[in-house]
Amino acid sequence: MSDWHVARTFDSSAGEVRWDRLGDPVAPPVVLLHGTPFSSFVWRAVARALAAAGRQVLVWDMPGYGASAKFAGQDVSLAAQGRVLTELLDHWKLDEPQVVAHDFGGAVALRAHILHGRRYRRLVLVDPVALAPWGSPFFRLVGEHASVFEQLPPALHRALVREYVASASSPGLHPATLDRLVEPWTGDVGQAAFYRQIAQADQRHTDEIEDRYGSVDMPVLVCWGEDDTWIPATRGKDLADRIPGARLHPIAGAGHLVQEDAPAELTSALLGFLD
Repeated sequence: MSDWHVARTFDSSAGEVRWDRLGDPVAPPVVLLHGTPFSSFVWRAVARALAAAGRQVLVWDMPGYGASAKFAGQDVSLAAQGRVLTELLDHWKLDEPQVVAHDFGGAVALRAHILHGRRYRRLVLVDPVALAPWGSPFFRLVGEHASVFEQLPPALHRALVREYVASASSPGLHPATLDRLVEPWTGDVGQAAFYRQIAQADQRHTDEIEDRYGSVDMPVLVCWGEDDTWIPATRGKDLADRIPGARLHPIAGAGHLVQEDAPAELTSALLGFLD
């Protein structure tokens, strides 16, 4: 699990972003967006498979996540992440990439398109945060009392994060994978960053674009783990119905973390659609 590193850096308006590129640098580009509380690490198997299939794959850790900068007062909201995506696309000189976005990353990709005018050749939304209401009961509880949770003893905080992350998988995560997903949120910096990103997850940032999904005029595939307990699978059909021409692809046996639960099935769906 130690062989995944995003080594390149970009100074964004929300802090240093760590990113990397896999595959042929002149091949058609695919940008992968992770969700919360995750990082580009969840895309490792899919990213390598897409690169091996002839794609140029770009991955990044959002500010406040993974190996990217985390600091007090940092803006890690959906609004900030949407702006950072547009900055990265300019940095990478990508006018119309294909985009695959999971969870919180789905809202980031949609905001960059709807509010900032960024075009994608094709868009795949994987169990995205897109329709209100969103956020598990735990997520909402922490958001309302973030300053209290920040004061948890480190061992108790780690146990809480571990249980929360584990619940994103239906069949269960390998212990080493779970360790890697939890690690960025530990220590003084990581613990504060964990509660910061939840406290700033404001539903208004999807409310202000939700009634504009009908204006999305590119090919869209909505993939959804049928066993997702974080965001009900019924939301997949609701979202696909709101986006003209969008197709829904349910993935059996997968929870919210489809990349971990069913990487082969997800990769197959992506290759079929991106082709």
